[in-house]
Amino acid sequence: MVQRVDVTGAEGVRLAAWEFREAEAEPDPRPGVLLLHGLMGRAFHWAGTARWLRERHRVVALDQRGHGQSGRPPAETPTSLGREAFVADAEAAVEQLGLAPVTLIGHSMGALTAWQLAARRPDLVEALVICDMRASALGAASQEEWEDWFHHWPLPFPTQDAARRWFGEDDPRVERPDPGRGAFFAEVMHEAPDGWRPLFSRRQMLTARETWVHDAHWEELAQVRCPSLVVRGLDGELGRAEAQEMVRVLPAGQYAEIPDAGHYLHYDQPTAWRAVLEPFLDGIKAEAP
Repeated sequence: MVQRVDVTGAEGVRLAAWEFREAEAEPDPRPGVLLLHGLMGRAFHWAGTARWLRERHRVVALDQRGHGQSGRPPAETPTSLGREAFVADAEAAVEQLGLAPVTLIGHSMGALTAWQLAARRPDLVEALVICDMRASALGAASQEEWEDWFHHWPLPFPTQDAARRWFGEDDPRVERPDPGRGAFFAEVMHEAPDGWRPLFSRRQMLTARETWVHDAHWEELAQVRCPSLVVRGLDGELGRAEAQEMVRVLPAGQYAEIPDAGHYLHYDQPTAWRAVLEPFLDGIKAEAP
């Protein structure tokens, strides 16, 4: 079953957290895992991962501010949609839900949130998994490309399947059919009166992205002390050289690579994703006092 638990985030923003559990029960004493989706994502993107994780962990996925069923910040500013707010929200989820010491598993922007929290609050974090997220700056050109891309979305989509096909096959940014990408975006569409539209505000997504794409994040990465796993898809956005440098910078870093996977690797290759994640988590458990 999946149980919704509301969390109060920074600036009082209401956040929807989703706990994946076998059945209604007393508080779960098992090791906590917090799953953090990427930009434009939602908690239920982690459903496949959560199904096997919950066999041995207490698993919670968070709809981050402005995403999924969580509230939008009171003002669309770089402060309310900036790094401090996202990290404070994740910190609030860990503390209010009693997940510490927690394993943070983040994809893309969610991975950045995860390692920033691990750097700032090492007392809360037992382990960290970084899924296809770069530590280097992406720059102004990247932001301009995203803004142009948003303008080309053929909204509204007539059906959810039409959204799946466009993002997985017809989007000019797709070099070859990408079913994982199509599935990712289909799940963040909802039925509006005139067709299918995204759950999020594209303007807010650009504002949130603006707060981190111009900066490198190596310094905070080097401050992470807990065991950490950097995972990249062979065809993802994180290059091999940078991923290996991230592992070198992390005091307790490990590296994993998933062939035949792109940026949305937990969609592309769920079996291979589990095969690299599960041994890492088992190792953490074995090292625990």
